[in-house]
Amino acid sequence: MSTDIAVVAFGGVSREVLAEGRARVAAAVQGANALVEALKVRLSATGAGVLAQVNAEVDGRRVRVQTAAPGFAEAVDGIGERLRRRIAAVGGAWKPRAWTPGGSEEVSVPDGSRRIVRVKSPSLVWCSPDAAVRTLDAMDYDIHLFTDPATETDAVVYRTGPTGYRLARTTAAAPPHRCAVPLTLHPRGARRLTDDEAVASAEAAELPFLFYADPVTGRGRVLYRRFDGHFGVIAGGRP
Repeated sequence: MSTDIAVVAFGGVSREVLAEGRARVAAAVQGANALVEALKVRLSATGAGVLAQVNAEVDGRRVRVQTAAPGFAEAVDGIGERLRRRIAAVGGAWKPRAWTPGGSEEVSVPDGSRRIVRVKSPSLVWCSPDAAVRTLDAMDYDIHLFTDPATETDAVVYRTGPTGYRLARTTAAAPPHRCAVPLTLHPRGARRLTDDEAVASAEAAELPFLFYADPVTGRGRVLYRRFDGHFGVIAGGRP
């Protein structure tokens, strides 16, 4: 098991907090029945408090956990326990996680001032909805954008509804065959919106994220709220 832990911080973090963050993460991996490597801790101060995030590889699989708290001490205190639970979950047989509405607090930004401040355009993975849900859980995401090979359309899985997981696609299609995950299916294809229209729609409905389709390319896009109160976009690239 690796004990090399990289710690990066933004926003005037003291040496004591950095040391405590490293110690909490080290304690979380001690005794784990898995190979834990490539540990990286990130502490970021925002207007709403502190975001703590840990990325690692557990038996060769990438995992991520994060938590937001009013101060560095609370953030560091919570991240170790979240990492311990994630390592145990990844090392065992996958099972659905219960979904509870709610989320982290965001910074209060005046109405009309929120804007898109970051756009990421990763190469989307072609995988089944089952595999996408496992990535969603392992990486501690609320929503995960991928390309569904059964329909050859961009799609998302996200945390909501009675089963805890929902599938939505850019184009409406039948439910996936032989799906082991208890998914509900969004009945319609994603709306085609510009980024400005997506922001307006998310603001009007007070949504934590919004899945939509580019009006020109038809590729999937995810608008999400950042911890600084503004928005980010994850965009599928051109075909």
